[in-house]
Amino acid sequence: MTVAVHDGVSALRIENLHAWYGESHILHGMSFALQRGEVVALLGRNGSGRTTTLRAIMGLVDRREGIISIGEVNAILLPPHLVARLGVGYCPEERGIFASLSCEENLLLPPAQSIGGMSLEEIYALLPNLAERRQAPGTRLSGGEQQMLAIARILRTGSRVLLLDEISEGLAPVIVDRLFDLITELKSRGYTILLVEQNKYFAEPLADRFLVVERGKVAMALTGAELSEKADLVDRALGV
Repeated sequence: MTVAVHDGVSALRIENLHAWYGESHILHGMSFALQRGEVVALLGRNGSGRTTTLRAIMGLVDRREGIISIGEVNAILLPPHLVARLGVGYCPEERGIFASLSCEENLLLPPAQSIGGMSLEEIYALLPNLAERRQAPGTRLSGGEQQMLAIARILRTGSRVLLLDEISEGLAPVIVDRLFDLITELKSRGYTILLVEQNKYFAEPLADRFLVVERGKVAMALTGAELSEKADLVDRALGV
Protein backbone atom coordinates (compact mmCIF):
# COMPACT_ATOMS: atom_id res chain seq x y z
CA MET A 1 0.00 0.00 0.00
CA THR A 2 1.30 3.46 -0.88
CA VAL A 3 0.35 6.28 1.45
CA ALA A 4 -0.60 9.53 -0.26
CA VAL A 5 2.16 12.12 -0.10
CA HIS A 6 1.10 15.72 0.55
CA ASP A 7 1.90 18.47 -1.91
CA GLY A 8 4.96 20.58 -1.20
CA VAL A 9 8.23 19.59 0.42
CA SER A 10 7.78 17.04 3.21
CA ALA A 11 10.10 16.89 6.21
CA LEU A 12 10.56 13.18 5.45
CA ARG A 13 9.33 11.23 2.45
CA ILE A 14 9.82 7.52 1.82
CA GLU A 15 9.00 5.98 -1.55
CA ASN A 16 9.20 2.28 -2.42
CA LEU A 17 11.88 1.65 0.22
CA HIS A 18 13.49 -1.79 0.28
CA ALA A 19 16.10 -2.84 2.83
CA TRP A 20 18.24 -5.88 3.52
CA TYR A 21 20.34 -7.34 6.34
CA GLY A 22 22.72 -9.59 4.48
CA GLU A 23 20.50 -11.73 2.24
CA SER A 24 17.39 -11.11 4.36
CA HIS A 25 14.97 -8.82 2.52
CA ILE A 26 13.12 -6.97 5.34
CA LEU A 27 11.41 -3.94 3.77
CA HIS A 28 9.30 -4.54 0.67
CA GLY A 29 8.30 -1.13 -0.65
CA MET A 30 7.62 1.14 2.34
CA SER A 31 6.02 4.44 1.25
CA PHE A 32 4.83 7.32 3.43
CA ALA A 33 5.54 10.97 4.20
CA LEU A 34 5.70 13.23 7.26
CA GLN A 35 4.93 16.93 7.06
CA ARG A 36 6.88 19.35 9.23
CA GLY A 37 5.61 19.32 12.81
CA GLU A 38 3.69 16.08 12.34
CA VAL A 39 3.83 13.02 14.60
CA VAL A 40 3.30 9.68 12.84
CA ALA A 41 3.28 6.32 14.63
CA LEU A 42 4.40 3.06 13.05
CA LEU A 43 2.37 0.25 14.59
CA GLY A 44 2.90 -3.45 14.00
CA ARG A 45 4.00 -6.76 15.42
CA ASN A 46 7.61 -7.52 16.30
CA GLY A 47 9.45 -8.39 13.10
CA SER A 48 7.10 -6.43 10.85
CA GLY A 49 9.86 -4.02 9.75
CA ARG A 50 9.19 -0.94 11.88
CA THR A 51 12.65 -0.69 13.46
CA THR A 52 14.29 -1.56 10.16
CA THR A 53 12.44 1.40 8.63
CA LEU A 54 14.12 3.76 11.10
CA ARG A 55 17.50 2.11 10.59
CA ALA A 56 17.12 2.26 6.81
CA ILE A 57 16.37 5.99 6.97
CA MET A 58 19.61 6.48 8.90
CA GLY A 59 21.62 4.20 6.58
CA LEU A 60 22.16 1.51 9.22
CA VAL A 61 21.22 -1.49 7.07
CA ASP A 62 23.41 -3.54 4.75
CA ARG A 63 21.60 -2.46 1.60
CA ARG A 64 18.67 -0.20 0.72
CA GLU A 65 16.89 0.89 -2.42
CA GLY A 66 14.20 3.47 -3.11
CA ILE A 67 13.86 7.12 -2.22
CA ILE A 68 14.47 8.70 1.19
CA SER A 69 13.90 12.44 0.92
CA ILE A 70 14.84 14.63 3.88
CA GLY A 71 13.55 18.04 2.94
CA GLU A 72 14.71 18.38 -0.65
CA VAL A 73 17.67 15.99 -0.37
CA ASN A 74 17.52 12.36 -1.50
CA ALA A 75 19.48 10.62 1.26
CA ILE A 76 19.35 7.05 -0.06
CA LEU A 77 23.10 7.00 -0.80
CA LEU A 78 24.25 9.01 2.22
CA PRO A 79 26.13 7.41 5.15
CA PRO A 80 24.65 7.79 8.65
CA HIS A 81 26.74 10.81 9.70
CA LEU A 82 25.58 12.80 6.68
CA VAL A 83 21.95 11.82 7.30
CA ALA A 84 22.38 13.20 10.83
CA ARG A 85 23.72 16.47 9.40
CA LEU A 86 20.43 16.88 7.54
CA GLY A 87 18.76 17.25 10.94
CA VAL A 88 17.64 13.67 11.59
CA GLY A 89 18.13 12.17 15.06
CA TYR A 90 17.70 8.46 15.86
CA CYS A 91 16.92 7.12 19.33
CA PRO A 92 17.32 3.32 19.20
CA GLU A 93 15.51 0.97 21.54
CA GLU A 94 18.79 0.00 23.24
CA ARG A 95 19.47 3.70 24.11
CA GLY A 96 23.27 3.48 23.91
CA ILE A 97 24.14 5.12 27.25
CA PHE A 98 27.85 5.00 28.13
CA ALA A 99 28.09 3.43 31.58
CA SER A 100 31.48 4.98 32.44
CA LEU A 101 30.31 8.54 31.75
CA SER A 102 28.12 10.74 33.90
CA CYS A 103 24.65 11.77 32.80
CA GLU A 104 25.96 15.18 31.73
CA GLU A 105 29.00 13.73 29.95
CA ASN A 106 26.67 11.43 28.00
CA LEU A 107 24.56 14.45 27.15
CA LEU A 108 27.56 16.46 25.90
CA LEU A 109 29.07 13.60 23.90
CA PRO A 110 27.41 13.96 20.47
CA PRO A 111 28.44 17.03 18.46
CA ALA A 112 25.95 19.56 17.12
CA GLN A 113 24.84 18.49 13.63
CA SER A 114 22.81 21.56 12.71
CA ILE A 115 21.89 24.93 14.19
CA GLY A 116 19.11 25.27 16.74
CA GLY A 117 20.09 22.56 19.19
CA MET A 118 18.93 22.93 22.79
CA SER A 119 21.39 24.16 25.41
CA LEU A 120 22.02 22.23 28.60
CA GLU A 121 19.93 24.75 30.48
CA GLU A 122 16.99 24.27 28.11
CA ILE A 123 17.23 20.49 28.39
CA TYR A 124 17.42 20.58 32.18
CA ALA A 125 14.39 22.87 32.27
CA LEU A 126 12.52 20.45 30.03
CA LEU A 127 13.76 17.34 31.90
CA PRO A 128 14.44 18.27 35.53
CA ASN A 129 15.13 14.61 36.38
CA LEU A 130 18.31 14.82 34.33
CA ALA A 131 19.36 18.02 36.09
CA GLU A 132 19.09 16.23 39.43
CA ARG A 133 21.12 13.27 38.11
CA ARG A 134 23.65 15.23 36.04
CA GLN A 135 26.68 13.81 37.91
CA ALA A 136 25.34 10.25 38.26
CA PRO A 137 27.18 7.55 36.27
CA GLY A 138 25.28 5.99 33.39
CA THR A 139 25.09 2.71 35.32
CA ARG A 140 23.19 4.43 38.15
CA LEU A 141 20.43 5.85 35.95
CA SER A 142 17.08 4.12 35.92
CA GLY A 143 15.64 2.82 32.65
CA GLY A 144 13.38 5.84 32.43
CA GLU A 145 16.24 8.27 33.09
CA GLN A 146 18.32 6.54 30.41
CA GLN A 147 15.45 6.91 27.95
CA MET A 148 15.09 10.61 28.72
CA LEU A 149 18.85 11.03 28.34
CA ALA A 150 18.86 9.25 24.97
CA ILE A 151 16.21 11.64 23.65
CA ALA A 152 17.88 14.67 25.23
CA ARG A 153 21.15 13.92 23.41
CA ILE A 154 19.33 14.20 20.10
CA LEU A 155 17.78 17.53 21.11
CA ARG A 156 21.28 18.95 21.73
CA THR A 157 22.38 18.12 18.18
CA GLY A 158 19.84 20.39 16.52
CA SER A 159 17.88 17.56 14.91
CA ARG A 160 14.31 18.52 14.01
CA VAL A 161 13.24 15.13 12.63
CA LEU A 162 13.22 12.55 15.42
CA LEU A 163 13.12 8.78 14.88
CA LEU A 164 12.07 7.24 18.21
CA ASP A 165 12.06 3.47 18.65
CA GLU A 166 9.86 1.93 21.38
CA ILE A 167 10.59 4.64 23.93
CA SER A 168 7.87 3.43 26.33
CA GLU A 169 8.94 -0.21 26.26
CA GLY A 170 9.39 -1.81 29.70
CA LEU A 171 9.07 1.41 31.70
CA ALA A 172 6.95 2.13 34.77
CA PRO A 173 3.65 3.93 34.09
CA VAL A 174 4.83 7.11 35.85
CA ILE A 175 7.86 7.28 33.55
CA VAL A 176 5.72 6.57 30.50
CA ASP A 177 3.56 9.54 31.52
CA ARG A 178 6.64 11.78 31.65
CA LEU A 179 7.73 10.63 28.20
CA PHE A 180 4.23 11.30 26.95
CA ASP A 181 4.48 14.85 28.27
CA LEU A 182 7.90 15.25 26.64
CA ILE A 183 6.67 14.17 23.20
CA THR A 184 3.64 16.44 23.58
CA GLU A 185 5.96 19.38 24.33
CA LEU A 186 8.25 18.57 21.39
CA LYS A 187 5.23 18.36 19.11
CA SER A 188 4.09 21.79 20.31
CA ARG A 189 7.56 23.13 19.38
CA GLY A 190 7.24 21.91 15.82
CA TYR A 191 9.45 18.81 15.87
CA THR A 192 8.66 16.15 13.27
CA ILE A 193 8.48 12.74 14.92
CA LEU A 194 8.34 9.20 13.55
CA LEU A 195 7.42 7.00 16.48
CA VAL A 196 7.72 3.21 16.51
CA GLU A 197 5.40 1.85 19.18
CA GLN A 198 3.99 -1.50 20.23
CA ASN A 199 1.83 0.29 22.80
CA LYS A 200 -1.10 1.59 20.77
CA TYR A 201 -2.52 3.34 23.83
CA PHE A 202 0.66 5.39 24.32
CA ALA A 203 0.78 6.43 20.67
CA GLU A 204 -2.93 7.07 20.09
CA PRO A 205 -3.22 10.48 21.82
CA LEU A 206 0.15 11.65 20.48
CA ALA A 207 0.14 10.87 16.79
CA ASP A 208 -1.59 12.70 13.95
CA ARG A 209 -1.60 9.56 11.82
CA PHE A 210 -0.96 5.85 12.23
CA LEU A 211 0.69 3.44 9.80
CA VAL A 212 0.19 -0.27 10.45
CA VAL A 213 3.20 -2.19 9.12
CA GLU A 214 3.00 -5.80 7.97
CA ARG A 215 5.71 -7.80 6.16
CA GLY A 216 7.86 -4.77 5.53
CA LYS A 217 5.31 -2.40 4.04
CA VAL A 218 2.40 -0.20 5.09
CA ALA A 219 -0.78 -2.25 5.29
CA MET A 220 -3.09 0.45 6.71
CA ALA A 221 -2.88 4.24 7.00
CA LEU A 222 -5.26 5.68 9.57
CA THR A 223 -6.20 8.94 11.22
CA GLY A 224 -6.93 8.99 14.95
CA ALA A 225 -10.67 8.70 14.31
CA GLU A 226 -10.14 5.78 11.94
CA LEU A 227 -7.89 4.06 14.49
CA SER A 228 -10.81 4.03 16.94
CA GLU A 229 -13.37 3.03 14.30
CA LYS A 230 -11.23 0.11 13.11
CA ALA A 231 -9.93 -0.91 16.54
CA ASP A 232 -10.78 -4.60 16.09
CA LEU A 233 -9.05 -4.76 12.71
CA VAL A 234 -5.97 -2.95 14.04
CA ASP A 235 -5.81 -5.17 17.14
CA ARG A 236 -5.84 -8.26 14.94
CA ALA A 237 -3.01 -6.82 12.85
CA LEU A 238 -1.04 -6.08 16.03
CA GLY A 239 -1.76 -9.48 17.54
CA VAL A 240 -3.48 -7.94 20.58
